[in-house]
Amino acid sequence: MSKIALVERVADQAKLTKVDADRAIKAFISVVSDSLKIGEDVSLVGFGTFSIADRAERQGRNPKTGEVITIAAKKVVKFKPGKALKDEVEG
Repeated sequence: MSKIALVERVADQAKLTKVDADRAIKAFISVVSDSLKIGEDVSLVGFGTFSIADRAERQGRNPKTGEVITIAAKKVVKFKPGKALKDEVEG
């Protein structure tokens, strides 16, 4: 689903204008991003938890040359779905 489609569906379900729905989605993304930047997990009961994890340095291969390269360590965003979301998706 594209952001435009998400905005339209949120606007429809929440009885908001598309402008207000877009503003709400942008605010949500900003708050989650800012929280993760300072090391805070964001837990939405029933939906899931956004968190930051450290990915260790590892060896990889350049797909063009086959040369072994070192992939640097970095922080990554993780999402763990909540039980209600899992149940909803599983049907």
